[in-house]
Amino acid sequence: MALTKDEITAALQALQDRICSALETADNKGKFIEDKWERPGGGGGRSRVIESGAILEKGGVNFSAVHGELPANVQTALGVNEKDFFATGVSIVMHPENPHVPIIHMNVRYFELNENVWWYGGGIDLTPHYVVTEQADWFHHQLKEACDKTDNSYYPKFAAWADKYFYIPHREESRGISGIFFDRLNTESTGKTKEELLQFLLDVGNSFAPIYTHLMELNHKKQVSELNKAWQMHRRSRYVEFNLVHDKGTKFGLDTHGRIDSILMSLPPSTGWIYTQNWPEGGEELKTQEYLRTVHVPRS
Repeated sequence: MALTKDEITAALQALQDRICSALETADNKGKFIEDKWERPGGGGGRSRVIESGAILEKGGVNFSAVHGELPANVQTALGVNEKDFFATGVSIVMHPENPHVPIIHMNVRYFELNENVWWYGGGIDLTPHYVVTEQADWFHHQLKEACDKTDNSYYPKFAAWADKYFYIPHREESRGISGIFFDRLNTESTGKTKEELLQFLLDVGNSFAPIYTHLMELNHKKQVSELNKAWQMHRRSRYVEFNLVHDKGTKFGLDTHGRIDSILMSLPPSTGWIYTQNWPEGGEELKTQEYLRTVHVPRS
């Protein structure tokens, strides 16, 4: 029997549950508050937000399963003629209290127009306020292991795709150290079955909690100065700029009349745009800035 959208939905709901449980354990203080909601056009979701934790200042692990009619501009953007759609996924953003703990984002999703027109998409990327090369390399190695379970060609292809996607062209710098990004994965584009691609999606999703809880543990006790916090606000501002100007998920949610509070869950609790920036010469702040402007630029 063919894999159904209900089975995919249930698998992603269970993924949300596992991730929330792991993050609560790692934080050891904060608890997720769940907000169940319904979309007027069809479907709904479970938004879960954690705030004022021991490590996590603000974070969200959102699940949604929505359906209805695609607006004309979304049909054009997707290059499809069908009007009725179904979409389900889990979307995550974590903003830590300590600037030595990185911001992380993940989205895994399934989109269907009919039983013959469907695809998977998603990605995971890391946005350190301060880049630690060893941790960056470890992060990418974990993603490679998750990808290799399905296909050894996935990691280099999806990492290059992420370099292009998680880039802020108006700043001419990467949002962070990138990760993987993929879209429109179906049998036609990959040669894999729907079941095989769902397993790939879950392998990526299941890598999230071990990766981030490890990075939380490594960094959350590091000393923090006023300069560190100022730099954190600066790097958060770049995160906001990308999400509001370039992020396709944000645009899709707004264009399909999604739930605004859940869509903008990705924004940090506080940030700042300072006109005059004076970061210390030779300091870790400018080293990180130079790294993001030269190392992780879009690959040709």
